[in-house]
Amino acid sequence: MNAPAKLGKFVITRELGRGATGTVYLCHDSFLGKDVAIKLYNFDVDVTEKESRTRRKLFFNEAYLVGKMNHPNILPILDAGEDGNHCYVVMEYVRGAQPLTVFCRADNLLPVRKVVEVVFKCAKALDYAHRKGLVHRDIKPGNILMTAEGDVRIVDFGVAHMAGNEEGQLKGLVGSPSYMAPEQMRQQPSTVQSDLYSLGVVMYELLTGKRPFYGDNLSRLVHQIVYATPPPVHRQRPDVPGVLEEIVYKALEKDPARRYRSGLEIATDLTRVVRTLDQLSEEMAVQERFSILRRLRFFEDFSYPEIYEVLNASRWQSYGPGEDIVVEGELDDCYIIVVLGDAVVHRGEREIAVLSEGDCYGEAPYLEMGRSTAGISARTTMNVLRVSSTMMDQVSLQCQLRFHKMFLRTLIERLTRGERQPDHKRQAGLPAA
Repeated sequence: MNAPAKLGKFVITRELGRGATGTVYLCHDSFLGKDVAIKLYNFDVDVTEKESRTRRKLFFNEAYLVGKMNHPNILPILDAGEDGNHCYVVMEYVRGAQPLTVFCRADNLLPVRKVVEVVFKCAKALDYAHRKGLVHRDIKPGNILMTAEGDVRIVDFGVAHMAGNEEGQLKGLVGSPSYMAPEQMRQQPSTVQSDLYSLGVVMYELLTGKRPFYGDNLSRLVHQIVYATPPPVHRQRPDVPGVLEEIVYKALEKDPARRYRSGLEIATDLTRVVRTLDQLSEEMAVQERFSILRRLRFFEDFSYPEIYEVLNASRWQSYGPGEDIVVEGELDDCYIIVVLGDAVVHRGEREIAVLSEGDCYGEAPYLEMGRSTAGISARTTMNVLRVSSTMMDQVSLQCQLRFHKMFLRTLIERLTRGERQPDHKRQAGLPAA
């Protein structure tokens, strides 16, 4: 079907996508002066009368939603109309949006934390729709858009079952077979739990790049969905925590009564997953920092527990070239240990030393006034360990003794290097070698 130049007040700009029942165009609303997306339903002459009736039901189903859905993660239906032989629905245009199918490939998976965020928002959106008496019946990656900003929108409510709109409903098996719940395969009525099952399939696919069930033909696919157990998620993606895998399996329960009762329940459990991921991330960061400190000469005589004691009494900080690490004359109760990069020690405008990996600085905690007698500025990108003298007083005596012994030894070695440099460099105030 050839598209007209205009549909009512909407000027068609270009085609955005084409499906089995219609074509989506980018259009300009000449009245409001903004772009919208319009789905134009196809009623070609070569379409059977039965198919034509089905498409009209899809159109009226979506048209019924005009102005009824107001949720940030559901693409709103703004308008609907007929222009001659053309039926169309008007939707918000989301520039740069991509369907989640893009992120269901093994070579393009989203981070686990992002998957949790996406499914959380979808669960909240479905909970909103379900409370409105609407069951989507076709939740799949192709019907969930990710915006350029990383937000999500559920789209395409053409086959949805809506309470109060019984005449416009499609009957029988509707939806996409790979994402249908077992009860849908048995041609039982779709429910809230059917949508949540489909969301579980989407979650599984976003995490692994594979669907939980496959079949060479529809009969085998149906058998898999009704009877088979999906391969474990962690075997395909080891970084998925067990608590998230349990949520996937609960959503994919064969018996609807054993699944989540609402999208809100899924969202609540996913909130707990976020806390688990944050904890794991922090534990990984601590482990990584521990491994870095072990390689520094400063910590070569420390036991593992003593290194952790120092870490717990410290802040790990990053600096860019030219940034101040210590400001001359300011109160400071911290010892500085250089983990990565180089810094310049200066008094006034004069450079007096260079600090490199493993070097330390921090006479202020030893002084009564506690003020730094020099400043330190990053010369390169740097990581430093800023050890609080107050918190070091709380660690074990053995750790304190070892820390101060190494700190003073490293400080003396640096001063000795400075004394050994050529006289003309010292007189010029150049850093030690």
